[in-house]
Amino acid sequence: MIGIIDYNMGNLASVYNACHLIDAKATIVKNPNELKNFDRVILPGVGAFGDAMEHLNETGMKEAIYEFAKSGKPMIGICLGMQLLFESSQEFGHSDGLGLIEGEVVKFDKSKMHEDHKIPHMGWNTIVNKEHPLFEGLKNPYLYFVHSYHAVTNEKNVIGTTTYGYEFVSAVNKENIYGFQPHPEKSHDNGLKILKNFMNI
Repeated sequence: MIGIIDYNMGNLASVYNACHLIDAKATIVKNPNELKNFDRVILPGVGAFGDAMEHLNETGMKEAIYEFAKSGKPMIGICLGMQLLFESSQEFGHSDGLGLIEGEVVKFDKSKMHEDHKIPHMGWNTIVNKEHPLFEGLKNPYLYFVHSYHAVTNEKNVIGTTTYGYEFVSAVNKENIYGFQPHPEKSHDNGLKILKNFMNI
């Protein structure tokens, strides 16, 4: 069973529907006490980093996420959900993150980009991926992105990068924690394949 964390910051319906399309049994989880009952967890997210952390704190979901992470069962963060896995973000000032993966979330650096590159980075782009179970059966998949910030982390945590003006981290893994900057639930067959791979990890 897959738990999709509801903390008022995610496009839950599209993630839930994507799980349904790959015949994965998914439940939207609002009660933090129930999180431990699931085999896998998805942390989605759309919106501002600071607001998201506030919601996780207020709902008690932050502590439940820590307990789930300690269990060794797989958890994946998608888009903002991936960014929340890191130690901090520069979005609207400094905000502390979950700290499950070392690193910081920073705004795209316009000084390194061509003037034609707009922020947010929105639309289809390629992940250049390392060999990894999350990318089983895929090679440099084309996926859908919407974001203005990206993660900076240790190379050992990086399993995929994307270029938009310059190369940035778009997929990470540390032990049982996975992060994915694009939206697999909006990325058609490639995205569904990634979700299916996550179910098999």
